[in-house]
Amino acid sequence: MAYQDLLSYNNHAFRIYVTWGGFLLLKLICMSFLTVFHRIRKGAVANPEDAATVPKSEIKIDEDVERVRRAHLNDLENIPVFFFAALMYILSDPDPIVVAWLIRIYVLVRFFHTFVYAVYPIRQPARALCFGTGVMIKFFMIIWSIVCFFHF
Repeated sequence: MAYQDLLSYNNHAFRIYVTWGGFLLLKLICMSFLTVFHRIRKGAVANPEDAATVPKSEIKIDEDVERVRRAHLNDLENIPVFFFAALMYILSDPDPIVVAWLIRIYVLVRFFHTFVYAVYPIRQPARALCFGTGVMIKFFMIIWSIVCFFHF
């Protein structure tokens, strides 16, 4: 398949990438709102101007707020790498069924990672299994793409 066809809605793999990638972007945006929710609920703001606008709040560090912030930071560190790895993978013209499964699994483990980290904390290894699964998928996509594009 020609490269311009790989990045079109005629390519099932690209449609999966855009659709499920959209879910990841929405999740990333919602993490900001989850942080705000916890800040208001706990009365823990980061800046003096925020303390003036949120009743019964003060500048303080709250563990629940920090947990959500760490989960958000983890998303910011991992999701962009996934987008690039998945795009490289799609450009290698893989089997669309494999693409669909890898992308869906990655998105689901990122959602589950956030759930067990920030929403309803569960002891390890739940979070580590989610993170590890996502890392393995990214490694596979990157290595597959390198092998396909770099002819020894």
